[in-house]
This record gives sequence, structure tokens and C-alpha cells, in this order.
Amino acid sequence: MARPLKVLGACPLDCPDTCSWEVTVEDGRATRLRGHREHPFTRGALCTKVNRWLERAHSPDRVLHPLRRTGRKGEGRFARITWDEALDEIADRLGRIVEEHGGEAIWPYWGTGSLGWIQGMNGQAGQRLFNVLGASRHHPSICSIAGGHGLFYATGTSAGIDPETLALSKLIILWGTNTLTSGHHLWKFVQDARRDGARVVAIDPIRTRTARQADEHLAPLPGTDAALALGLMNVIVGLGAEDRAYLAEHTLGWDEFRERVARFPPHRAAEITGVPESAIVALGERIARTRPTAVRTAMGLQRHAGGGAALRTLACLPGVTGDWALPGGGLSYSTDDHFPIDRGALFRDDLRPVRTRRLSMTRLGEGLLDVDDPPVKALFVIAANPAASAPHQSRVRAGLAREDLFTVVMEHFLTDTADHADIVLPATMQHEHADLHNGYGHLYLAWNEPAVAPPGECLSTTETFRRLARRLGLTEPSLYDSDEELAEQALGSGHERLAGITLDRLRKEGFARLAVPTPFTPFAEGFPTPSGRLEFVSRRAAMAGHDPVAGYVPPAEGPDLERARRHPLSLISSASHHFLNTMFADDPELRRRAGGPRVVVHPDDAAALGIVDGQLVRVSNDRGSLDAVAEVNDSVRPGVAATTKGHWPKHSGGANANALVDERDSDMGGGAVYHDTRVRITAR
Repeated sequence: MARPLKVLGACPLDCPDTCSWEVTVEDGRATRLRGHREHPFTRGALCTKVNRWLERAHSPDRVLHPLRRTGRKGEGRFARITWDEALDEIADRLGRIVEEHGGEAIWPYWGTGSLGWIQGMNGQAGQRLFNVLGASRHHPSICSIAGGHGLFYATGTSAGIDPETLALSKLIILWGTNTLTSGHHLWKFVQDARRDGARVVAIDPIRTRTARQADEHLAPLPGTDAALALGLMNVIVGLGAEDRAYLAEHTLGWDEFRERVARFPPHRAAEITGVPESAIVALGERIARTRPTAVRTAMGLQRHAGGGAALRTLACLPGVTGDWALPGGGLSYSTDDHFPIDRGALFRDDLRPVRTRRLSMTRLGEGLLDVDDPPVKALFVIAANPAASAPHQSRVRAGLAREDLFTVVMEHFLTDTADHADIVLPATMQHEHADLHNGYGHLYLAWNEPAVAPPGECLSTTETFRRLARRLGLTEPSLYDSDEELAEQALGSGHERLAGITLDRLRKEGFARLAVPTPFTPFAEGFPTPSGRLEFVSRRAAMAGHDPVAGYVPPAEGPDLERARRHPLSLISSASHHFLNTMFADDPELRRRAGGPRVVVHPDDAAALGIVDGQLVRVSNDRGSLDAVAEVNDSVRPGVAATTKGHWPKHSGGANANALVDERDSDMGGGAVYHDTRVRITAR
């Protein structure tokens, strides 16, 4: 027997931790997966989901061959075909669609099933081919875009502080992030800070795993975080604890913003947020006297009508206190923009016709049912399951059910979306192909070396598009670049932060930290804004139609509206501990651990609604409904109901929480509004 081989790689999933991993290969088969012990962020540990990666890869339900639909769309009935048959049909249909309707009738729909720069969402694998065809541009608005725009107006970038510097903090505010479920590796740095005397505060409408481990928990109403931040700053300014020297040297528009802060005394912030006035005053006083203070926030916080404004205002808090200048101080949202990947070289948008239209992934139902100039005639779904993950599920499913829509899905398993496909193509999993990754919760690049040969007839995303380009007769040379050539192009920006980081080095070592100081305090001397300062007042925001002064934008479905009287509870569909978005929601063991759909209701609300613990209930609004089991406890605040996202509709009575979410944009960037949803709950 050959000696076991250890192959270094990286987790591809939509998680800030982007773990470095090690695959053990014996006789050509992957037999063990573990976190890379030498990676400073991973430290040898994976999560409960990824620990079952190899079992998932070996599942008998995995798609291993091209499939053609034999039943009605949505039934999930398919027959096996050859790759030649699949490519011939796809090339023929796409060619005829381009000829009859133009390239914009094709919509390449990328999701976050993989965040790789070669195979996944970050690099938008296949983008070059779709550019050559003149396809519609895919607007990836489902995850973090509103918050990114808001931070851009304040700090000039969505890239915040290095999360590892939380170990240096004396006060850590985990604001709208369930760290122990969605990026648990950061908790090690929180624990390091705690051992040095730091206090941890969780701000979340739900008493999550993380909130239960914090020293203090504040539970605002969903969508009111900016009002809470303004109330805290009001307390700080009232104490005269603002850092006046920092404000004078490193910020723009303090006088105007101070007037905005003055409008949110603690009693008003308490009325808006539902947080007791005394708790706002106490936390404001603690922030005022504690340096450095770090705010760690994440994507769930900005999925409402005022999501961009919320992140913009949160970024102002460490400006008032001067924490942006201190190691261990400032705000952490995403580190993605710290990585100088050469996106232009990867995407090759120069191959695309000028003024090609853009279609938003959060408005898939609208795109498939309402857009008609030209109508979408072909949908190519890559690393996505929009039938389960996109807003307004009934409209999405109606669009996917169109018989005149040619749908191709690249997948590992027959998801709800794949059930609507005309052609399903078998895709490789991460340990079967090459890819380049960066974390959006740390500062490490990683190379994923393929550990084993793909099973069955599975192909990587890049190889699938190379073969399709040949079948279409396309002659653009860049369509046929190898994975290694694509990686070299991605790393070829020449930026100083990539100094010494080459593909050869990554392949040998598995990972490399960006060439930045340790500790890394990126905004100690200024910000990449037009003024070079933190901008409380932004001319760019005003030009985009937003309030020039950072502030509070209320939720669209707030408690004081007519809709709220018919739908008395605000629903949050947060991340499951056992699924990642909709991935793993078909794994039998993880489904068993997660249980079926549940909705948590506060005892006061349950009593008013006549609901008891363990009862089957219907959660509904004008857009749809979901059947779930009620859990009555005080882990949610009054006025809020909580469930988890990720359940596949076909395993959950035909719907999940996204049946209730509106196909509506947030204030900035066209982001999704998953947590701006009113519902009623009734007994079944």
C-alpha cells in the first residue's frame, strides 16, 4: 500500500474564515479532512458542517453525469446523457437565443456556493465566455453590498480592520454577528482579549450562541441599529469623551454629524430600538472610557431597508472615539477589499459589448417574469440554489417553471433549482479541482490543490466553460486559459501587498499572509476617501441620492405601519449552525441535527397569539407562508420571531423562510432585505 499523501487546500464556502485544510489521500481516495494546524486563523479546526465534507462528496445522491429533464419543470425527473449530447444541446440553444433575441437574453447566475477566484463567485468562472456572448451582467447583490456601499461613503472602502487585532481590544462589540455559528475561528481572538481583561458585548435581536457567551447582550428591534449607534454616540458626546484631536485631524463634517447625533438622546434611541434607556447609557459610558474598542459586525446586520446607512453610521462610532487609529480599535466588516486581486485581468470585461444591461440576483423573479427587452430566455446557474435562497420564493419558482426558459444548472446534488433545469451538469467539489482563495474575515491567501480525481464524469467549472467555448466555435484565446494561468493573472496586479506571494509559493506552503505589518492598523493615518479622512458627511453619498450626513434609515416594514397591525411580528431568518446558506441542508445527519423548520416566539407574543410551545404553526404574510414548529422562549425579544435559513423547500413542505421575503432593494447597492419582513403566526 502506498504511503498516505497530505494535500493542502482551502474551504471554498461563504464564510469569513476561509479555512486552510489538509486532505489525506490513500490509494487515490480522500480518507480524511482536517484543518491546517499551521494556519494562524484556522489553527487545525474546521466547523461542524465542513467536518462532513468527505461524506458529502461520497454520497450516493451526488450528481456524477450530465442529465436531461424528462418531466415537468420542478418535478426533478431526469435521464442520463453524455457530455457531447449536453454540450451540443447547450451550444445549439444558446446560439439560437443569441441569434433571435441577442446576447442579453442570457443570464449567467453565480451564487456563493464557492467563493474561489478560479472556480467560484469571486472570479465569476465563465465570465469571459458570457462577455463574448454579450450576456446580461449578473449583479451579485444578495450578500454584503448594502453594507459595503455604506462603509465606502464613510471610510472609502468596505475593508475594515484586521480581525486578528481583536485580541488587543479592551471592549469588543459583536454587533449583529453570531460568531460561534458564522465564523467561529474569530472566537479564539476574542478569548485572547478576554484573558487580558476585555469585555464582550453582543448586540442582536436574538440571544444567539454568541450572545449567551458574551458579558452583556442588547436586543434591538431589527433594522434599528443605526439609531442605537447614534444613541451611544450621544452619550459619549454628552460626557465630553469624544476624541477632539482625532476628530479635528482625521474626520470630515464633524459639526454637521454632531448635530445629527444630538437628535438621538438615549430616550429617543430607546423608543426606536426597544433597548432600555439605562442599557444604552451604560454601554455608551463604557465605550467612552474604554480604549481600544472594536466593533465586529457582519452581513446580516445590513439586510434591511436601511442597511447601508446602518454600516455607514456604525463606522462613525470609532471615529468619534478615535479608535480607528489604535491597534485593536475600529470596525471589522469584511477584509475582502484588502486583497489586490487583479479583477480586470480575470473578468475581461473588455470582451463585453458596451452598455450591457445588469440583472440583480435578488430580483430573480422580476428578471424571469417581468423583464422583456429582451426577455430572459436562458439561465445558467453556477454554485447557486436560488429556488431556495432568493427572495419572494413563489415568484422565483414561477419564473423557473417557464417552459420557454432554457435553464442549465451546474451542481453536486439535485437541489430545488436543479429540479427546474433542462440540463444538469455534474460539477467537481473543492478537493477535486484547483482554486485560489482569500478570506473575507482575515488576511490570508490560499491555494487549493486538487487532492483526488473527480468521480464519475464531473468537471470543474473552468473546464466545463472551456469545452462549451469550443463547442460554440469561439476563437477568443483567453477563453482557453488554464487554471494556473488564471491564478497567475489574478496575482499579477503588482501591488505591494502581494510582494513575495507567487503561485509557486502558495502551492508549496498552502497559504500566505498579505505583506502588511503585524498588527495591521490600516487607517491609523487616514482613509481612502476623497478627503483622506473619515467622512461623516459625504459628497459622494449626496451625488448618489443619499443623505450627505450619516444617520438612520428605518426599516420599510417597521412596527408603526399599517402592515405591522396585520403582521405583528418582525421575522429574522438567521444562519443555521448546521447549514451554510442552503448547502448541507440535504445531508441526512446535518438535517437530523438541525431538525425541521422552527420559529421562536417570545412568551408574551405567544400568549397574545394563543400559541404554545411545540405547536405546529403557520408563518405567513401576503407573499407566502411557511409551516413550522413553535418554540416559545425568551431567546428572542418581544415583537420578533426567529427562524433559520437554508432548508430546502422540497424537504420542508414546499417553502422556506424566503417565501416571506420581499423582492425589494435596500437603501444602497440594491442589497437584499431578508430581515425586513413582517409576518403573522397562526395555529395550524
